[in-house]
Parts: sequence; structure tokens; C-alpha cells
Amino acid sequence: MNISFENKRILVTGAGRGIGYDLALAFVKSGAEKVFALSRTQSELDTLISESPKISPVCVDLADWNSTKRAVEGAGPIDVLVNNAGVAVVEPFLEIRPESFDISFNINVKAIINVSQAVAASMIDRKVSGAIVNISSQASKVALWNHTVYGATKAAVDSITKAMALELGEYNIRVNAVNPTVVWTDMGKREWSDPEKSKPLLDRTPLHRFAEIKDVVHAVLYLASDKADMVTGTTLPVEGGRLTN
Repeated sequence: MNISFENKRILVTGAGRGIGYDLALAFVKSGAEKVFALSRTQSELDTLISESPKISPVCVDLADWNSTKRAVEGAGPIDVLVNNAGVAVVEPFLEIRPESFDISFNINVKAIINVSQAVAASMIDRKVSGAIVNISSQASKVALWNHTVYGATKAAVDSITKAMALELGEYNIRVNAVNPTVVWTDMGKREWSDPEKSKPLLDRTPLHRFAEIKDVVHAVLYLASDKADMVTGTTLPVEGGRLTN
């Protein structure tokens, strides 16, 4: 299946590393006219843009509502948005701190609403169809130890995805989410390399492995493309069957 983003302008948040980094490059390889890579870390953006002249950096802290809105609007018209940025503050339930709750919901939930509002409003003004893909998690659907707040943010992402799909559908703007298991990024390796921690999760995963970055990238490219023109409001598990048991 040939997926092309020719003449499309893409915005990927959290593009400085991990999934977002590879996503930005994948959109370029799929023919995108321009890819805007958003991150709060300029040095990571510098590394990314050195790989392709079609990538434009947007350096802003998503926790700052007003600065983020101005930065997104300043990027110009966007045809595809991937809300990939997120934080994972892992704490036992009895040790959850207010600051952990606030930063988690600010980045994982509030920022999605902010960025999506700006992008969707522009799509509507231009009377063009568009696609938005939110990166959620299997933690939205199954309880994981020490992931109370993280799981709550991702459950909110799933709910927001469905509500956005409902309200934006009349403008032919599709909104979907991808719900991965642990992804073998640097952060994933840091948190899950301990066999004592990872074994119980892998034992309940029929494919008996965690996701590679490419597994998530491929799912996002499909949902963002015209190959998924009749797909909206979905939450697509990319978790090796963990949710089957």
C-alpha cells in the first residue's frame, strides 16, 4: 500500500527524540511538502533538521499555552497533526504528588487540546479536510503498576479523541489515536529493561515483545493518510495483543 503525503504540511509535537523524531523523518520520506517538528529542546531539533531540509523547527514549551498557540499558528497551514509529545511520571498511587499530576495533564492532555484547536480552526477556515492523530497508550485501557496518573491522562486522550472526531467530522477532519505498549525508545529501555519489571507484562503479551518505534510510526502513517479516509474516532492498539487478556 503506497502511502503518500505529497503537497501536505505536517506538524509533529515531541519531535526531538524517540517516536516523534522518527515520525518527522518518515513523513519526509513519504513525500510531505514540509514537516514542522515541535520540541522544547533546540539542540535536539538541530540534530533532526540536519537530516532533511524539509523539516522546520518549532521550539516551544507545550506547558506554556499562549506561546504554544502563537508558535503553532505561526507555522502556517497544517494538513496533518500528530500530537506525540508526552511525559511519563511514574509513581505509586500512595506517593503521587500534586506537581506530578499537574505536569502530566498539562503536557499529555491540555497541550493536545491547545495545539489541536489552533490546527483545526485553520483547517476549517481554509475549508480543507485534515487528519489528527493523538498518541495514547495501552495504559488508558488496562491498569499498570505505578501508572495511575499516566493512565488517567491517556484515558483522557482517548476520550478527547472521540469527542474531537464527533465535533470535527462535519468539517471532514478525522481524529484517531494510537495506543502502544511499551515502545523501545531510550525512555522505554530506561524504564523497562529490568526483567523483573518487564517479565509480567511480556508474559501477558501474546507476541512476547515490546513495540519498536517503527511499529508505532507505521500505524500513525496509515491513520494520517488518505488510506484511512473512512476511519475516525478510533483508538488503535499497537500492543502485541496485551489487551486480549
